[in-house]
Amino acid sequence: MRFTWRFTRNWLVPLFLAVSLAGCGGGRQPSAEEKPASSPVTAAPPEPIDPATVGEITGHVSFEGPVPAKILIHMTGESSCKQASDEPLYREEVVVNANHTLRNVFVYVKEGISNRSFPAPAEPVVLDQKGCRYRPHVLGIMAGQKLEIRNTDPVSHNIHPVPAQNRAWNESMSPGAASLMQAFSQPEIMIPVKCNVHPWMRAYIGVVSNPFYAVTDEQGAFTLKGLPPGDYTIGAWQEKYGARNQKVTVGPKESKAIQFSFQG
Repeated sequence: MRFTWRFTRNWLVPLFLAVSLAGCGGGRQPSAEEKPASSPVTAAPPEPIDPATVGEITGHVSFEGPVPAKILIHMTGESSCKQASDEPLYREEVVVNANHTLRNVFVYVKEGISNRSFPAPAEPVVLDQKGCRYRPHVLGIMAGQKLEIRNTDPVSHNIHPVPAQNRAWNESMSPGAASLMQAFSQPEIMIPVKCNVHPWMRAYIGVVSNPFYAVTDEQGAFTLKGLPPGDYTIGAWQEKYGARNQKVTVGPKESKAIQFSFQG
């Protein structure tokens, strides 16, 4: 007996699709166990510094223009402050040295560190209240490093940093009180510090993420030591005249001299 199979077009199309899907896995999505694990993204390790290749940046911060007159601080009604200070107090907003340079300018590496990271030093930075003023007037500290605040005056003070990026705090210190220990977690240029008891007391703290910073001295000089070879942006901040930037390239073992200038 002879059988004849007839297939219509309506049968052929579904049959063809079913065979095709079966050959491709039938469109079934793989289970979570069957999916290949994605490779974790890891950050590049910090680039090491070769001590044999480090250099330095040295320089001065000059002052252009007539030297502003000193402004005497009148401590009216503060006999204890007058006794605590062995010399007249003048405002430190602008301090021009004898060689026409500026003191108390904060100089630091602003850019160029790459992905390098630096641990905060274990030794604290000291800010003293002596003679009814903050000493030093301008200082630098690394993020996470301890700031030790002392009161060596025979009078009470109130230390009140006013940061924009870090946590603000406000502490009173009586004569002979134990040192306060604080820290700033984020870099910030600069944090003003005031005393709510004595309004003329001012200080500024530069918080940085690397150890390459300095404050100009009585010669207007600064040095940034231990820099690996590279291209840097160096920042200079002055209390009244603002900030300046300068690009510098330091080669292996090179000592590069630069100069900043502020106009009075």
